Amino acid sequence: MPRKYILKCNDGTFYTGSTNGELESRVWQHNHDDQYAANFTRRRRPVVLAYAEQFDTVDAASRREKQIQGWSRAKKIALIELRGHDLPALSRSRGSDASTSSAPQDANPRDGDASTSSAPQDANPRDGDASTSSATQDAKRRGQPQPDVGP
Repeated sequence: MPRKYILKCNDGTFYTGSTNGELESRVWQHNHDDQYAANFTRRRRPVVLAYAEQFDTVDAASRREKQIQGWSRAKKIALIELRGHDLPALSRSRGSDASTSSAPQDANPRDGDASTSSAPQDANPRDGDASTSSATQDAKRRGQPQPDVGP
């Protein structure tokens, strides 16, 4: 299953990627395999999986990855923390730090995040969180992808 994921790097920055393969294997590659790890994560090891979503198609995962790459750090944190109700208020066009720049997220060093389309992954380590079930139900009602919440 195609997946979109967010990694938290050792320095606190985020990396957004997607994969068609096994998520655990992809995280391992980011941490241990210099050939397949992204340049960004190689310099910020170790990385840990912060959030992931599963999709029916590669195109859907890629579109979602690109969408999240443009988000502010605060909005990514809200997604990771399953605070979907906060996402609209954190949109760049609505927030007090709204930007008129068309530069991609990874070109903005103040956000401390990087994104790429060549990375793969999935699985949300926040299992056991009571907000998971309501967030998943909300996503289903809106027809959005559901976060992976672990076994």
